[in-house]
Amino acid sequence: MKKTGTIIILNGTPRSGKSSIAKFIQDNFKGVWMNLGVDHLMKMTPDAYQPGIGLRPGGERPDLEPVIERLYIAMYESIASFSRAGINVVVDVGHHDGYSTSLDILKKCAMILEGYPAYLIGVHCPIEIIMKRRLTTWNIGYTPDGNIPKPVKLWQKLVHEPGIYDLEVDTSILSSAECANLIRKRIKLGPMPTSFEEIRNL
Repeated sequence: MKKTGTIIILNGTPRSGKSSIAKFIQDNFKGVWMNLGVDHLMKMTPDAYQPGIGLRPGGERPDLEPVIERLYIAMYESIASFSRAGINVVVDVGHHDGYSTSLDILKKCAMILEGYPAYLIGVHCPIEIIMKRRLTTWNIGYTPDGNIPKPVKLWQKLVHEPGIYDLEVDTSILSSAECANLIRKRIKLGPMPTSFEEIRNL
């Protein structure tokens, strides 16, 4: 019987360090690891529906929300498909429910992964570090009056709700390699993941 591929979902805000952890996993973990994260899905999304599943919290584009829900469902169906084929999957994503109305996407995605070896990892980073990284990477930082932009604050508040994880890491104190190795240790030593089951039962 073919072994099901392991699934690692890295959940956190933009610039929290998820992509670097995913890259380390791909380059260093045993076996084939496919990255089906938010950036890759956004590249496949037509301009008229951008930013797709990267839509930030705040309910700014209710017209896109039905499409975003379907994109998330399709992404998780793809994740499950790769796992059934015996291929490991790592996903960097930012789940939130800060839409114009509650879409409960995370729970719907958890339903898709029922029965799969799927680990939900919380990737944390203090907002002050996020701001420094935004300035370095995108040259986008504070508002003209020196405040943190509202969407950045909303990301920080909403992305870790309900906060149920199999493991949590902080990229302000750990390197991407250290975070990835903690994830590897969690998978190797157990116990089996329970976060998605808990979310399904909310």
